[in-house]
Amino acid sequence: MKLAIVTAYPPSKVTLNEYAYHLVKHFRQQQEVTELILLTDIPSDQAVTNFEETGCKITVKHCWDFNRYTNCISVMKAVRETAPDAILFNLQFMKFGDKKVAAALGLLLPFMCTRKGIPTITLLHNILEQVDLDSAGFTKNKLAIKIYNFIGSTLTRCILKSDKVAVTISKYVEILNAKYHAKNICLIPHGTFEIPEVPEYTLPQGPLQIMTFGKFGTYKKVEIMIEAVEKVRQKTGLDLAIVIAGTDNPNVPGYLESVKEKYKHIEQLTFTGYVAEEDVPRIFTDSAVVVFPYTSTTGSSGVLHQAGSYGKAVVMPDLGDLGILVKEEGYRGEFFAPESVDSLTDAIQKIVTNDAYRIALGSANYKAATALPMSKITQLYLEQFRKIRS
Repeated sequence: MKLAIVTAYPPSKVTLNEYAYHLVKHFRQQQEVTELILLTDIPSDQAVTNFEETGCKITVKHCWDFNRYTNCISVMKAVRETAPDAILFNLQFMKFGDKKVAAALGLLLPFMCTRKGIPTITLLHNILEQVDLDSAGFTKNKLAIKIYNFIGSTLTRCILKSDKVAVTISKYVEILNAKYHAKNICLIPHGTFEIPEVPEYTLPQGPLQIMTFGKFGTYKKVEIMIEAVEKVRQKTGLDLAIVIAGTDNPNVPGYLESVKEKYKHIEQLTFTGYVAEEDVPRIFTDSAVVVFPYTSTTGSSGVLHQAGSYGKAVVMPDLGDLGILVKEEGYRGEFFAPESVDSLTDAIQKIVTNDAYRIALGSANYKAATALPMSKITQLYLEQFRKIRS
């Protein structure tokens, strides 16, 4: 099978690029796949494809760009030129742009490929029905929210024209079935990127690192975490370092710079900026606790799966998709009330003052992560393609 994947791909800064990297890494090891065609947003000579493991041929074709209005034309041209046997779209609603028209036009592509008779699966990482448009940085205007919801529903109907639509959380299946009467939805869990050897759970010498990882500024805001760690320091006298790993959300440029200026008086506060793929293991391994300073959620959390794979204790709000993941996949953590500094302070303190508890949480999360490796996830996609073609 020549399998095309339409996605952002490292070193792209567009969302879901890291997820694509791990899909590719494991698809290429499946015997059924003879060639992977990456229809992506970066030049072919920049794509990170130097995998250590043997696998099938990878062809990289730069055929779309973030916020370009003609992506549909260029991607469909690339599809004709490469003639794949099947196509997987790695999508969320702002995949092709943060300009609304460009984003919407890009989401028509799964429908266009299906119309061409190409077996098409769309992996939809979030659904608009579960996105708080205000918290996610789209709009606060009530009329605009109604308009976005209408447009989002229309685009969802287009995406549902795919042969199969894969979602990562069971609740999404229920919502799409109920609202759109869809018959082609399948549940394929997010999966865990890497499964390192069983962690030793020991930490490097020096301060305990309290880390958060992601794109910040909308529903992910780091002020609450900085203030909570400072309170834990004052209450316990522990030597704690704060690590903010990641970049601004595209909707809020300059956010982290403003935070850095506001909290420049705080000691041992580090902003790493963009974290390259090869540096991700170190960022997690060196951390004692991974914090999710979220006020809402917009899909299954890749960061939670990563934290689990490295055997890390986590602190998170008990809301939305994170709460579902904990119940369905067996993750454990300390929970806090969203936007409450005191609640987050208590949650962090319970872990950093009790090493046995930290290790127990990390061990449970490692067990949950190892149950769903990406090798298994890619097999599930191939099973769905076989069903389409049969």
